[in-house]
Amino acid sequence: MEQCDQFSTPQTRRSWLQTAGCGFGAIAFHALSHQIAAASESLQNAQKLHHEPKAKRVIFLFMHGGVSQVDSFDPKPMLKKYDGKDLPFKGLDTLDIALKEDLKKNARNGRVLDTTWKFRQHGESGAWISDLWPHLTKHADDLCFIKSMHTRGTSHGQAVAMIHTGNDNLLRPSLGSWVSYGLGTENENLPGFISITPPAGHGGARNYGSAFLPAHHQATTLGHSGSKTEDATIRFLENQNLDLAEQRQQLEMLQQVNRKHFAQNNHPQIDGVIRSYEMAFRMQNLAPELIDISKESKTTRDLYGLDQKATADFAHRCLLARRFCEAGVRYLQVSTPYVWDQHGGLVKGHTRNALSVDQPISGLLTDLKQRGLMDDTLVVWGTEFGRTPVAQGKDGRDHNPAGFTVWLTGAGVKPGYSHGSTDDFGYYAQENKVHMHDLHATILHLLGIDHEQLTYRYAGRDFRLTDVYGEVVSDILA
Repeated sequence: MEQCDQFSTPQTRRSWLQTAGCGFGAIAFHALSHQIAAASESLQNAQKLHHEPKAKRVIFLFMHGGVSQVDSFDPKPMLKKYDGKDLPFKGLDTLDIALKEDLKKNARNGRVLDTTWKFRQHGESGAWISDLWPHLTKHADDLCFIKSMHTRGTSHGQAVAMIHTGNDNLLRPSLGSWVSYGLGTENENLPGFISITPPAGHGGARNYGSAFLPAHHQATTLGHSGSKTEDATIRFLENQNLDLAEQRQQLEMLQQVNRKHFAQNNHPQIDGVIRSYEMAFRMQNLAPELIDISKESKTTRDLYGLDQKATADFAHRCLLARRFCEAGVRYLQVSTPYVWDQHGGLVKGHTRNALSVDQPISGLLTDLKQRGLMDDTLVVWGTEFGRTPVAQGKDGRDHNPAGFTVWLTGAGVKPGYSHGSTDDFGYYAQENKVHMHDLHATILHLLGIDHEQLTYRYAGRDFRLTDVYGEVVSDILA
């Protein structure tokens, strides 16, 4: 083939592409080869599952700030009996040293604060749910509660990092990134991990980042937790200046350089960049349609509460989660703003916050079930820690990582079931304690992954989501 002298007569981009390499044939081949590679990776990941999965995907609903378990799902009659009195605290020997000292200080100085909301039993399971969550009660027989959660970190930064990455102080891949790494994506035109309005604070990008995993396992984000969901989009998703054919030509020139660099260095992060660029290009055909909810029916809008001021924003987030879930995204992270941290004004704050998410979450569960998606989708509702049973100020509660509640529903978990318990005051996990590492191990297990075998070698050692800890909570498995 005749070589081109780059210093001869000037060339247009079009003429250069026609003569360089194999021209458009090379471009088409490289594009196709990446699609084949992506499909092959997903198939290989599916074949490498450690056991038969119950769930294909996860929707994680994160309530940022710390929801009070004793005002929501963990009724404690002793709060009424001791309301306004000093806490007769016992059982500190069951806690680790850091939490022990923190809780000792709070227990000595605190007075018991009874809940404002009435608890009632719902469904055939008799699940206890407070009046704070009227819409969620419709799903009482579908929910699987873990009421004995505990974690590390009395500060938001530590605890938020724990629930998202499994580590409270070091930079580690997020849970969604591990899922993407382990399973790949179900849809070659969409990423394996999407975070809808992720937390901007308390770790920010680390809560959806891939850390040392290849870059393409980081979440693709829509907005941030403080932004309006109607304005949230995937940044730089569309190029208004070039059509798709021209964009593909431009991308291929860049990817040739990247592939040459990768061949010389064989660094996984370079491979991650190559894959990320390819995914960004392919997403243009599908993602804008999924983000646009304007064609949703009035029935669906009413179900989620999209046209009500109090619920509209989180309803939009939940609906986007369903749409991306249905399209084949493996892991969807949906976050509230940082609003649940009621050190004061508990009644006003929790009432407002629950009102904004209760109907949207209920609508999401109903929608998933109606569409047959609940059979292979795991929904996890969680918060970084709970609140103390003693008062802070007049009507607030402090952080409590020693005992709180999460719930799960959908593929692979027992419906209408409650696991574990806290002490008589809801202060610390007591029976069948579940650590955050255990929750992560269980989520991976439901996806067909053994948390001890999902590893990545970095800096001379094998890392995993659960570090050297974690046990699957087998009692909650269906």
